[in-house]
Amino acid sequence: MQKTNQETVNGIVWKACDSFRGTMESNDYKEYVLTMLFVKYLSDFYKEKVENLKVKYGNNEDRISKSLKREKFILDETCTFEYILKHKESANIGEVINKALERIEEDNKEKLEGIFRNVDFNSEIKLGKTKERNSILKNLIEDFSDERLDLRPSMLSENDVIGDAYEYLIAHFASSAGKSGGEFYTPSGVSTLLAKLVEAKEGARIYDPTCGSGSLLIKASKEVGNQNFALYGQEKNGQTQALSKMNMFLHEINDAKIEWGDTLRNPLHKENNHIMKFDIVVANPPFSLDKWGAEELKDDTYKRFEYGLPPKSKGDYAFISHMLASLNVNGTMGVVLPHGVLFRGASEGKIRKQLIEDDNLLDAVIGLPANLFFGTSIPACILIFKKQRKNRDVLFIDASKEFIKEKNQNSITPEHINKIFETYKTRNSLDKYSHLASFEEIEENDFNLNIPRYVDTFEEEEIVDIALTKTNIAKIESELIDVKAKMSGYLKELGL
Repeated sequence: MQKTNQETVNGIVWKACDSFRGTMESNDYKEYVLTMLFVKYLSDFYKEKVENLKVKYGNNEDRISKSLKREKFILDETCTFEYILKHKESANIGEVINKALERIEEDNKEKLEGIFRNVDFNSEIKLGKTKERNSILKNLIEDFSDERLDLRPSMLSENDVIGDAYEYLIAHFASSAGKSGGEFYTPSGVSTLLAKLVEAKEGARIYDPTCGSGSLLIKASKEVGNQNFALYGQEKNGQTQALSKMNMFLHEINDAKIEWGDTLRNPLHKENNHIMKFDIVVANPPFSLDKWGAEELKDDTYKRFEYGLPPKSKGDYAFISHMLASLNVNGTMGVVLPHGVLFRGASEGKIRKQLIEDDNLLDAVIGLPANLFFGTSIPACILIFKKQRKNRDVLFIDASKEFIKEKNQNSITPEHINKIFETYKTRNSLDKYSHLASFEEIEENDFNLNIPRYVDTFEEEEIVDIALTKTNIAKIESELIDVKAKMSGYLKELGL
């Protein structure tokens, strides 16, 4: 039997979205489609485990039951996709699905508690009145019952087929959601680049304080190359935190700790009532967040703002401060932010100066192309910070001109990513692309990090040959006189 490949899964789950199009915005229906994919995965995964145990233990129900309790998920028969499929014609199908989700959470409380909190398959507000709702849900269930969608582990062509299908869907939903899409998804090229730059090693503890749907954490973990890592994240939006937890499981990351809450006001990853420390910290926080909590945090319990309190209308340096406080003594941090963090003055300028002059933490500044991110066309930059730096120079890279233009936004290719990464690793100064700035240069610029101060991308205009240009103009004027004379002759012949 042919194994389930990426193209098949992507095609089927994207077709399932047709059940909702025209009824609601994609930002609303994404939870229904992604949740059903997760339930189908759980069901097929569990079904194969049961089949294997029956082969191993025959009809010994007691041994089978004990073995199943040691599996990563427990699934009652009333929670399986097959059970939902049997009841697709039920007048209360929305309730059937909701009860199945509740039971899945209850039976797997330690891992899945709260994962379905924001999705209601019996919602009249979201899905319409009974008849319309039942029709939508029936179509959705039938789409996922496609026999080609076999998600048993042994039937997948590659390990990450389901996880990558989930990422594929999230990317599409983010694209169609416009501004709100940027709240839960970092474009793949950007997250891949950032993951490469921070270079997580085997055994690393990796943290994202604004983890969205978890793609950046997953990309960072893939750089490790094996399962010897630990992922931690926190996300303010409850719906998005649930997506992130599902995303982890679908990528076979079963022990990630993804918390729900406001990281600045209420950080949840702590040890002995102190901010937990990590080897790698990465984030794409909301750009220049207003009302981030300056008033509440001026006397921060965790002493995260010792460089100074950022302005209450711009939270960029609040996230930088939190991330730096979360780094261990040899840690590396990468963050995506708007260019304003490079040159804005007042309290931000003072913080920036301390980070460079006093603690020597800034390692690189990388300018990205405009229009890469969902919901904003402004260009962003990546800042890399490192503890225990031996040199005081800072590498500046201007990659703003290197991208491919797509329908709705720009993107960076693997070639662009590799060029940035190799330049970062070698710390080479390349004409009109990168410059390794000394501490003295940065000091002379009063700690203003605006990239054009360090990387000259000015293109000199081609020298105009005045004599040749005058000759060409005279020739054109002479030709124009001849044309006018001929035209006048034609008009006279026609009596005009």
